[in-house]
Amino acid sequence: MRKCIYKYYNTRHLLLSILLLGIATCFQNCSNGNHEPDAYGNFEAVEIIVSSEGSGRIMSLNLEEGSILNEDRQVGYIDTMQLYLKKVQLQAAIKALHKKVPNASAQLDVLKEQLHTAQQEQSRFEKLVHSGAATTKQLDDIKAQVEVINRQLISMQSTLEVQTDGILAEAEPLRAQIMQVNDMISKSIIRNPTKGTVLTKFAHAGEFAAPGKPLYKVADIENIILRAYFSGEQISDVKINQAVKVFIDAPKGKYKEYEGIVTWIASKAEFSPKVIQTKDERVNLVYAVKISVKNDGGMKIGMPGEVQLTPME
Repeated sequence: MRKCIYKYYNTRHLLLSILLLGIATCFQNCSNGNHEPDAYGNFEAVEIIVSSEGSGRIMSLNLEEGSILNEDRQVGYIDTMQLYLKKVQLQAAIKALHKKVPNASAQLDVLKEQLHTAQQEQSRFEKLVHSGAATTKQLDDIKAQVEVINRQLISMQSTLEVQTDGILAEAEPLRAQIMQVNDMISKSIIRNPTKGTVLTKFAHAGEFAAPGKPLYKVADIENIILRAYFSGEQISDVKINQAVKVFIDAPKGKYKEYEGIVTWIASKAEFSPKVIQTKDERVNLVYAVKISVKNDGGMKIGMPGEVQLTPME
């Protein structure tokens, strides 16, 4: 009799344990939102390596890894003293050329005065010839003198214009060099090209920079991308601008859910990356899909993520 009672209570205890375990499992599944991923992947971002465009010592580079930078923000500059001195030299050379430009007005004024005097003399002799007080030969001589002075005036005017144009033409290459120096000075100012977070700092103030030398790496991690992989059977259910659910691991075996938007789908399949386990492990060819997700700081570059497709409207 005692054995039967003992067996009854043991069986009842076992059934109660199974029931409680089932309730706990159900509660956990519900708390995870019936999480059944359709694809797996890793988070990435568009990383930009900002390189030096100038040459010289880095005088300032005000940023640290983790710094959040706005677009076009000045973060430092490279020594521009030699460029400034070169610019001053070119400007002085242009001023010196301008001083070589002939004073055309002063030189032409002399001949214009001579021409004016000769023309007055010609008018006087015309009156004298008309009254018979002078000969035609004298009038002809005066006319010839007026013609000579007039030709000299035209010739000198042309010569001075050629000289002036030649000198000013020599200044044009110098102006172009000044524009080049100004561009190099502008490029010596280090400006952040895009809004983002500094991932890696490659250089520091005091180091020498040359064109192409990497200074730092920046990426926009506020709008992070999950590169997930779908099988050929799944890819027909994926569309551009489709809303999907993205999950990352959370404490105590749970998941954190985000809303994502499909922004890109690969045009051809590729072999499954070794780090990715797709829904069907027998699948060899998969399609890469980029999903844009608003990051609240919980997602990091390289972190794994999971995707669950939502019904399309």
